Amino acid sequence: MLITRLVYIFMPTAVIMAFCYAPAAAVLGETSRLLYFHVPLAWISVMAFAVSGVAAMLFLADKKSRFTYMEDSFHNSASLGTLTAVLATASGSVWAKLMWGSYWNWDPRQTSIVILLLIYSAYFSLRSALEGKPARGRLSAAYLIIAMTAMPFFVFVVPRVFPSLHPDPVINPDMKIHLEIEMKLTLLISVVAFSLLYFYLLEILNRLSRIRNAVEVQHHE
Repeated sequence: MLITRLVYIFMPTAVIMAFCYAPAAAVLGETSRLLYFHVPLAWISVMAFAVSGVAAMLFLADKKSRFTYMEDSFHNSASLGTLTAVLATASGSVWAKLMWGSYWNWDPRQTSIVILLLIYSAYFSLRSALEGKPARGRLSAAYLIIAMTAMPFFVFVVPRVFPSLHPDPVINPDMKIHLEIEMKLTLLISVVAFSLLYFYLLEILNRLSRIRNAVEVQHHE
């Protein structure tokens, strides 16, 4: 499978470049290497939540039962999005401790990611409460669509409205990345590698869901 081969190529390359190729930032020092893991994880969480919302829309719009498999897709993508959001929060906390002396400062970005995690945690609670109910899929899909529409507000708007300790002036005050060419290339490779990893894991989870569904059908027969 092509994506599997690409993951096996890009992920080791990204790790090697992060620690051996990219130079340490002049001000941030060796802690700047967290950038090549924290940013891709944050990017994947946003992408995964967006994919789950789109899959949920396809599921709800399906009138001829052609996209019933989308229920597994939107659930699995939301799961991966939540996991990577947690990992992005954890890596960001390590950065905060190293740079600001505290793991948690209730910075606007930290606050917004907590709210986002609460929104998606509520989705899993809702889906668990609807176990065995006929409307489970449609209600879950509707919730994810609402969550997807709220996500850009917490990811892109709130952190830029209020003063933040987050190093945006270093990274993107004018929508440009002010990094050395080696650091830009490493960050790009890392984002590509983690994106490929997301699609790889999503495909694995979808396969497992199909196997589980097939086993359940045989069991009921």
